[in-house]
Amino acid sequence: MTPSEPAETRTTTRATGRSAQTATLAEIAREAGVSAPTVSKVLNGRADVAPATRSRVEELLRAHGYRRRRAEASRSPLIDLVFHELESAWAMEVIRGVENVARDAGLSVVLSESAGRLTPGRTWADQVAARRPHGVILVLSGLDESQRALLMSRSIPFVVMDPAGDPGADVPSIGATNWQGGLAATRHLVELGHTRIGAITGPSRMMCSRARIDGYRAALETAGLPVDPALIRPGDFHHETGYREGLKLLRGPDRPTAVFAGNDLQALGLYEAARELGLRIPEDLSVVGFDDLPVARWVGPPLTTVRQPLTEMAEAAAKLVLDLAKEDGDPAATRVELATSLVVRSSTGVPPAV
Repeated sequence: MTPSEPAETRTTTRATGRSAQTATLAEIAREAGVSAPTVSKVLNGRADVAPATRSRVEELLRAHGYRRRRAEASRSPLIDLVFHELESAWAMEVIRGVENVARDAGLSVVLSESAGRLTPGRTWADQVAARRPHGVILVLSGLDESQRALLMSRSIPFVVMDPAGDPGADVPSIGATNWQGGLAATRHLVELGHTRIGAITGPSRMMCSRARIDGYRAALETAGLPVDPALIRPGDFHHETGYREGLKLLRGPDRPTAVFAGNDLQALGLYEAARELGLRIPEDLSVVGFDDLPVARWVGPPLTTVRQPLTEMAEAAAKLVLDLAKEDGDPAATRVELATSLVVRSSTGVPPAV
């Protein structure tokens, strides 16, 4: 066996839970028609393998559920942190949480962005395989089947934080109670006396966004108020959309007296729309955000929002990925939701007198 070649192993496939034996490295090499060192190069993410050969070997690794033994898979002292979009104070809160845990474990954090894609590109997966980090944390994104198989064959654990879609029963994930947060935000506005409550959603393809707007709808229906589609505007969690869609809501003939923005950034964009139209917050318009970013308490007026414990979620994701990286790693829970809470500040009040 060459120094870089991983030891052969037969093991139960964790992804499927089936008690099936995997092929050894040598058996995979024979089936692929290549040498064992070539299979080792693919496992190690080496670039000096022809694309067709790499594809053939990886397909066999996936088919056989091949996994390197963790004790013999040398890891780099890294955690790979992958963002759907790497921008704004939101990302900084997540980075802070992961860094807190990584620092205590003597690890560094590698940041990457999937450029707005919900699944990182293939090049990223090859780079991770070559780095062989302690683990991978994906934020508002996920992996396709081939990428999952690639990481699993290298025994590189991964955790999804705030998954974009259903991650699957076997994928470790950390999230927040987004539905409850949307319910609490809207119920607060209802209890203040608002009956025309608008909403600016997040991207419809993201689970957290759908859950928040479902909570908004549930609060209205529970209060016996109609869910008016004209008061729900599509958003993307950016300032610009809060401003643009806010103008559309507030310029209407029967504008809402309150708006639940899908996140704090859109709420701040809505602030600017209200200012441009000469509306006062909260005298003419009440606004509720979601996230409780540090800026929420410093804007004028301070923003009522739903606190999503981003730093704590990131810390939990980092701790989970480190637990999974242990030789006997078998955490008690791999699907965790942290509680959200309503933080009432000065951006909400009773509706204006008619």
